[in-house]
Amino acid sequence: MKPVIVAAGTRPEIIKVSLIIRSLRKRSIPSVFVHCGQHYDYNMSKQFVDELDLPKPDIELRVRAHTHAGQTARIMTQMERLLKKVSPKLVLVQGDTNGVLATSLAAVKIGTPVGHVEAGLRSFDLRMPEEHNRRLTDHVSTLLFAPTPTAESNLRKENVWGRVHVTGNTVIDAALHYMPIAEEKSTIEERVLFDRFALATAHRAENVDDCNVLRNLAEAFAEAPIPIVYPMHPRTRRRARQNGIYAHLAKSKNVQILPPLGYLDFLILMKRCEMVVTDSGGVQEEATAPCIRKPVLVTRLSTERPEAVNAGFCQVVGVEKQGILRAIETTLQKRSLPTTSPYGNGDAAQRIVTIIEKELAF
Repeated sequence: MKPVIVAAGTRPEIIKVSLIIRSLRKRSIPSVFVHCGQHYDYNMSKQFVDELDLPKPDIELRVRAHTHAGQTARIMTQMERLLKKVSPKLVLVQGDTNGVLATSLAAVKIGTPVGHVEAGLRSFDLRMPEEHNRRLTDHVSTLLFAPTPTAESNLRKENVWGRVHVTGNTVIDAALHYMPIAEEKSTIEERVLFDRFALATAHRAENVDDCNVLRNLAEAFAEAPIPIVYPMHPRTRRRARQNGIYAHLAKSKNVQILPPLGYLDFLILMKRCEMVVTDSGGVQEEATAPCIRKPVLVTRLSTERPEAVNAGFCQVVGVEKQGILRAIETTLQKRSLPTTSPYGNGDAAQRIVTIIEKELAF
């Protein structure tokens, strides 16, 4: 029987497909887990495979290109070779990275159906490479797994050719499944210097590659009315050092810089913090999980997760220092949050696999 290829290459993708892989194997649907090589730093990808007790990837691609075009081209070339060899019944991708687009294009060019998990997200901000990736992937996919009715509506408006199913988001499945394990295994709280803190992340190119924006973020963190715990992405650290920002931030008594964290440690920090300040899309979703439920300040000009904003979990605060500081102050005084997540109740992976089983007659 031809297998389903599940392709992932970044931390968020690995986390979000982990429950899908478990569900496929639980139902004895043949699958091949492929690490497409977009993040080849152990701390940014393989660590999560080990930590989440997933089977090791059956196949690992080696990609070392650093430009968007170079990375996409190399993944396409290697993935095409792999797909011809394995001849899968379906290629399943998740999200909006270069690896997702490259894998999808390689598949459709040789006639292999694509299933897109987290289809239909739109920021309508064409400065973002992710917006191009997700739009193109949706329009070549046969099965589109939209996490919310809003995402489904976006796909209907664009007249996509594939079949659309609303499933919820697997990030909620993952948070609910792994939080008890995190509570048992994580020791991250022993490393945190503050009793009360906000958790911050920043990694998007439009933020960290812009010296002025990165400086605004750093100054806002240093001057925040609550201490900041800041796991720093390698890309951000490089840019901060190059622009003379890192040393000043590292000296601040209001900021604790940590190295990139494993998923379990990050779950614990999200649960323990007062709020999250981030430019991450996935964190906006994770924070709505019933086991976390934290307010999120989105340091961007737009978001492809409007459901979290409309539900009252998230607020888009921009990238200016004073705007961020005002939002932190206001959020410290606000305690009311919704009791349910707009991204489902934790059964998205099961629903996706049930659809695959039915649509492809496994």
